[in-house]
Amino acid sequence: KIRERTKSSSRHKKHKTGNLTMAASDDSIKTDEILTHQPLAADSAVSANPHIPSVSASAVLGESESMPDDHPICIGHDFQTSDNSIDSIMSSMLQTGFQATNVGKAIEEIRRMRKWRLSDVPWKEGDDEALKDPSVRKNIRARIFFAYTSNQISCGQREVIHFLARHKMVDVIVTTAGGIEEDIIKCFEHTYMGDFKLSGKELRKKGINRIGNLLVPNKNYCKFEDWMAPLISKLHDEQDARWLEQARELASRNESSTDDDMPEMMTPFSITPSKFIARLGKEIDNEQSVLYWANKNDIPVFCPALTDGSIGDMLYFHSYKRPGFVLDIARDIRGINDLAVQSYASGQIILGGGLVKHHTCNANLMRNGADYSVYINTGHEFDGSDGGASPDEAISWGKIRINADPVKVCADATIVFPLIVSQTFAKDVEEWNESVRECVCWLPADTA
Repeated sequence: KIRERTKSSSRHKKHKTGNLTMAASDDSIKTDEILTHQPLAADSAVSANPHIPSVSASAVLGESESMPDDHPICIGHDFQTSDNSIDSIMSSMLQTGFQATNVGKAIEEIRRMRKWRLSDVPWKEGDDEALKDPSVRKNIRARIFFAYTSNQISCGQREVIHFLARHKMVDVIVTTAGGIEEDIIKCFEHTYMGDFKLSGKELRKKGINRIGNLLVPNKNYCKFEDWMAPLISKLHDEQDARWLEQARELASRNESSTDDDMPEMMTPFSITPSKFIARLGKEIDNEQSVLYWANKNDIPVFCPALTDGSIGDMLYFHSYKRPGFVLDIARDIRGINDLAVQSYASGQIILGGGLVKHHTCNANLMRNGADYSVYINTGHEFDGSDGGASPDEAISWGKIRINADPVKVCADATIVFPLIVSQTFAKDVEEWNESVRECVCWLPADTA
């Protein structure tokens, strides 16, 4: 019976181990490498007990496999023995299990993307000669893409994002139309706390809009329109003035002139969504604004769906009063893709899914994938949505590099991202600013 049980169990173990190896591969754990086969001893109390059916003993109390002595154990925060500071609690996340462990992994991934320098990668024959000098390599860091959906600005996460922009902790921002306009609106009026269960019908009668358990009165958008409408007209004036200037220059050219003679100012002029957004940050001139600091610190903000919100409403109304204002989205796709391509290493931190997630990942596809990636969202992949797609799916598209170790945290970003920031970006503000003072993400063409 013991021999039969052992054979049966061995067959079962082989099948089970195969599945475990596949399932665990996402976390870079090879089950067949860490488990050691140790059969149940023939003289054990279980095997020797004649009152226990062999089939039951095999199913319930069968052979076990041991873990290596140095393998991480699951152990959470002990409030009895620790100082219970946020640092102490967060340090236990990695070995707590479930999404707490993924939070811990996200912290480690962000630390890696911030720490990376080209000097970590040995120069080899065939590489760019301009990158051979160790003093040059140590001052080239990873470019960090940061993306978030509009609800992250609608809620108190705005202050966390504001911190990152103010201290220039990220290099590229991608967001939605709501992520742009809600930041400006909050410079005029407050967003208020509400409840998920408030009646939409009653709120509509009162002119109050609900975003989850937040409330935004209609007057907030009215003030935004009062500020925005004249600015659109002003930008329209600047556009037409540049076009007229270019037309006059073109008309004054000699017939013998060639395209090579065309001055720089004759490059077709248009306003891109990112330049439009930078102008908003400049014009709002309010230090509480994320866009204010993004503009001040030369952090480009890309929004490929800028018209999908209140700004779109303003542009729609403006088009009836004065047609002809143009936003050039083609130049922006060139802009964000070039920033990805012109990176010796790249990292991406993406809060939420949908457009911002895909736009950021797709830009990194242009360089054969991001080196470091952290997703934070509640999407699931069973419906095939991009928002719920796992990092492993992105690897299949080339949006994340094959040798990367990406992390997805399945949780509400308003809960976990401030905690992650507390252990990464907020830990070393002065040290970070000093360490990157001489750093670049890409050598200019005249240098390389």
